[in-house]
Amino acid sequence: MSTRILVVYYSATGNTAALAESLAAGARESGAGVRVRTVPETVPAEAVAKNPRWQAWVDSGPHHELATLDDLEWADGLAVGSPTRFGGPAAQLKSFLDSTGGLWAQGKLADKVATSFTTASTSHGGLESTLLAINNVFYHWGAIVVPLGYTDPHLMESGNPYGGSFVSRKSAEPDELALGALRVQGRRLATITTHVATGSKRTE
Repeated sequence: MSTRILVVYYSATGNTAALAESLAAGARESGAGVRVRTVPETVPAEAVAKNPRWQAWVDSGPHHELATLDDLEWADGLAVGSPTRFGGPAAQLKSFLDSTGGLWAQGKLADKVATSFTTASTSHGGLESTLLAINNVFYHWGAIVVPLGYTDPHLMESGNPYGGSFVSRKSAEPDELALGALRVQGRRLATITTHVATGSKRTE
């Protein structure tokens, strides 16, 4: 059975979704079975309508199936992504993470391998603090947190050791440098998850 990777994201304009797809592609390159899921939009329609790019993204959906707790239980490893909102993950994503208490209480999230990714519109807009905030959830689960690190020469240019990220200046879409970093992150997640899963089976 192949390693099972879940990619869960929230995206308002499509940028975080593009990073999610690139990470998923990297995981598939390593032979993993991958599910890509999103979370519900909860912002009032009138607020969305004030941002043309946000409205266009909503109108072009649905983009992926909605994430469920069954998806999370299925996964050996997972990647969680969100645009930064005041230095933390978007409420839409946080709401899904906050619904995992039952699985946590049963110990079903312990020892899963987890990583995070994010986007922002300014270079000091909270990229690192958003990744660390997502990772705080993983710590409470007892998950094994996998940073991107400087584990590939490509990452010396794309540069965020905490997790893949992209700064969307003037509403730019993710460039190949950012997407390449996410593919590296996906391969790294799948590879380490496979090592962890194989090691646990040997000790059973």
